Amino acid sequence: MIDISLGHYLTLGAVIFSIGVIGIFLNRKNIIVILMSIELILLAVNINLVAFSIYLGDLAGQVFTLFILTVAAAEAAIGLAIIVVYFRNSGTIRVEEIDNLKG
Repeated sequence: MIDISLGHYLTLGAVIFSIGVIGIFLNRKNIIVILMSIELILLAVNINLVAFSIYLGDLAGQVFTLFILTVAAAEAAIGLAIIVVYFRNSGTIRVEEIDNLKG
């Protein structure tokens, strides 16, 4: 039987975090992919918090994870709403053209 240790969870969190960072830096044209990459980064942080919480026998990491999930859901909903409104007004959601909102 395979024993899953703390190192396995930390490795999984590091891989997911790396995929999220790579998604942000490699794809700077599509705002939807950037938002999904931010969600992957938050998911990696949550995996590490829960893993350390179980390893240390403390519930604080799991409670903090619930708060992060709540904020991430609100961020996704508000971010997508802003993108939909911007798309209706300008006809595009290209990241290069979103800086026209300044001033």
